[in-house]
Amino acid sequence: MTPGTLAAALSQFAPLLDPGALLATGGAVDGLQTAARVLAEGIGKGAVYFTIAVGLTLVFGLMGVLNFAHGAVAMVGAYLGGLVLVLVVGANTGTLATILVFFVALALVFAVTTAAGSAMEVALIRPIYDRTPTYQILLTFGVSLIIEELARIVLTLRGIQPDPQWQAPMATAPDVLLGRTQLFGVGVRRLYLFEIAIGAVVAVAVWAFLTKTLYGLYIRAGSEDTEMVQALGIDVRQAFTVVFGVGTGLAAVGGVLLMWDPIWGPSVLLSIDVLLYAFVVVIIGGLGSFTGTLVAAGIVGVADSVTTWLFTTGIVTFPGLSEVTIFLLLVVMLIIRPQGLYGVEEVGGH
Repeated sequence: MTPGTLAAALSQFAPLLDPGALLATGGAVDGLQTAARVLAEGIGKGAVYFTIAVGLTLVFGLMGVLNFAHGAVAMVGAYLGGLVLVLVVGANTGTLATILVFFVALALVFAVTTAAGSAMEVALIRPIYDRTPTYQILLTFGVSLIIEELARIVLTLRGIQPDPQWQAPMATAPDVLLGRTQLFGVGVRRLYLFEIAIGAVVAVAVWAFLTKTLYGLYIRAGSEDTEMVQALGIDVRQAFTVVFGVGTGLAAVGGVLLMWDPIWGPSVLLSIDVLLYAFVVVIIGGLGSFTGTLVAAGIVGVADSVTTWLFTTGIVTFPGLSEVTIFLLLVVMLIIRPQGLYGVEEVGGH
């Protein structure tokens, strides 16, 4: 960072700090628009982080299971969604048809990964509920490694390079999502607005499922006192199977959202990156807290957007600024409030 670039960047926001300058229309308007654009893009990123992390916090908060295969499932979701788009969408496919195919792919990926997650819970997780969390961590981490290596083998055999981003799905994105739109005078990427809309739907759906349905009541009660709920004739094991499956499916949905994002895109390495961001969001928000996950995702998304803007404008030349900042937030949170923003001392488990 040089004094010249720092001064140029600060000049965009300096009018906002001067009450007299707010009456002017030049620099103040530019500064407001820049701040609003960075904030809107941060919320868009936060919507994706929430979609991925909410499945992780759902599984841990209600079941006490640390699923280290969560990132691998998101990676699989990105590849499966991309495969559907590449096979169906052609050069002559219209915008509405492409978006419709996207939502069909989203539903298919969610259904497939939810079923796979439920099967994983029954076959692998359920037998070790009564053991220490170390068993769950080692088991799910091993499953993650297996999924990653299988994906690498399949992609290599199909002639797709597993490590760099798979570019073919990105080419299917409709033009309407590639540009920017003027929202209250601020140019915001339409893809972020699209992600915000889907993230909002996911948030409302998960909240309604947990608080407004009888099955959600069974799940929440079972997480507090399994023996009492079983004495009432409710199959708690089946409820937990559904929770694990839905949490797994939500991770895959987040992966499908990343399929069109040029910053992420389908790759085997996506598994690790997504898992790290998901754990940061869950820990900052508070393990098992739905509200905490929502708030923390917004904080992490805005922090990511601000630091990305600092790098792209040349104010900071360190390319890893975004990752450093986000994990610095994690460290600060662990020091100040180890249980997270909305967490409690102990949460999850049977």
